[in-house]
Amino acid sequence: MSVTESASHYDDLERMTVRDLLVNINREDQHVAHAVQKAIPAIEALVLQIVIKMKAGGRLFYIGAGTSGRLGILDASEIPPTYGLPQGRVIGLIAGGDAAIRKAVEKAEDDPHQAWRDLEAHQISSADVLIGIAASGRTPYVIGGLRMAREHGLVTGCITCNTGSELAQVAQFPIEVVVGPEFVTGSTRMKAGTAQKMVLNMISTATMIQLGRVKGNRMVDMQLTNQKLVNRGVRMLMQELQVDEAEAERLLALHGTVRQVLEAHRG
Repeated sequence: MSVTESASHYDDLERMTVRDLLVNINREDQHVAHAVQKAIPAIEALVLQIVIKMKAGGRLFYIGAGTSGRLGILDASEIPPTYGLPQGRVIGLIAGGDAAIRKAVEKAEDDPHQAWRDLEAHQISSADVLIGIAASGRTPYVIGGLRMAREHGLVTGCITCNTGSELAQVAQFPIEVVVGPEFVTGSTRMKAGTAQKMVLNMISTATMIQLGRVKGNRMVDMQLTNQKLVNRGVRMLMQELQVDEAEAERLLALHGTVRQVLEAHRG
């Protein structure tokens, strides 16, 4: 039996108080960061490949089913507003299509051929990178997509929470984060989902920094799509240029992004 499906260390959950439930869930969650730490060398190897491909104009794709697919879509959707990368450079796909983001689509993950069809709709090529996300490491949708990607010359990686899975065998750059049994047996939206989210944060953040999308520790290319982000941009400029709030607001309105203000200032 896979680790992700093995029995919880806890039993008679329905008899626990709310406090006991929360304390024990938190106790289990504390294992996640240590498991991710052990996977850093594997994460590094994949990120280095992604940076090479994206610097050459390639794209990054995520595929997954259920929670794993939703996490990939979440990570991809946050790249344009956070780092100003154009839409379509990082793409997340889920088994069952966009409808599956909110509602499970029956048996969508069981088709080993559908992922490649979904990827072909985006004209995927050997210039791109594909990461398959599956806690179990045995989701046919994800395995089939990675297998076809390798046949077409793509760099492939995966994030799974079991060792020795079929998915890891198919991927060139497998990341295995073994977090142990879930608090509720088999509920991989819990520790496994948290681990996947942490790894995705590391992959995309490190990649964006390597692509020059951060200056110092600031998101200088973020899209100013709401007042909170405008205020953040104003504070960045006040600190960087030693100007008052009114001047920072004027410069940001004039140039559009923090980066463009800084480049104009240097010029």
